[in-house]
Amino acid sequence: MAFAGVLNDADVKAALDGCAAADSFDYKKFFKACGLASKSADDVKNAFKIIDQDNSGFIEEDELKLFLQNFSASARALTDKETKDFLAAGDSDGDGKIGIDEFAVLVKA
Repeated sequence: MAFAGVLNDADVKAALDGCAAADSFDYKKFFKACGLASKSADDVKNAFKIIDQDNSGFIEEDELKLFLQNFSASARALTDKETKDFLAAGDSDGDGKIGIDEFAVLVKA
């Protein structure tokens, strides 16, 4: 698991179970349930680096779609609606992607 040592496995499983149904993903609930919302700024930055699969310094829409799979390989992909809503919530400067500072704000929302 990519977040071993940072997040509790049971918390991650509970967070994933909480959004297993299509169109049930809520980033605020997810970040709280998995424990990331209460982690340090450094832990949040490390999480960003894991989710930023292509190391571009941004989380793009295709990476957001597969967001849950960073927490568990067997997790579902986000629906197009969930992906677009998640991107809209995090993309405060309107560039179509989420930077590290935008991600930190999302996690702590």
